[in-house]
Amino acid sequence: MPLRTVRTNIVQSIRAFRVADLQAAAQDLGQHFLYANLSSAQSKQDVLDLIAAQFTVPSHFGKNFDALYDCMTDPLHKSGPQPGFIVVLEQIPANAKFDKEAREQLLDIFRDAADYWGDRKIPFRCFYSFL
Repeated sequence: MPLRTVRTNIVQSIRAFRVADLQAAAQDLGQHFLYANLSSAQSKQDVLDLIAAQFTVPSHFGKNFDALYDCMTDPLHKSGPQPGFIVVLEQIPANAKFDKEAREQLLDIFRDAADYWGDRKIPFRCFYSFL
């Protein structure tokens, strides 16, 4: 089990983990696995569009950071008991249109989601890498 040393409700660099291993761990734990490859994104809107498409968020998704947080928390909570989440944000862009501030805002959404689920005793682990 690759996650035995990783605390729940955390956002961290993917480092030594492989996406396939994280997906297998989610399956073994019976948790949701959410994956977004953001390598083709250039801007905040691109990042939000790719996450929306790859996470299969509701069609009413507002495509802004507040709406992303809402999609990662409230509707899922209202849909019943959740087994936990393993999220991978691979190759987050690092360029002038998606600068350090935008990257930190994106990661803060997932940190806030980890806190939200942690308050409800639901594991939420998010792993990310930069392009």
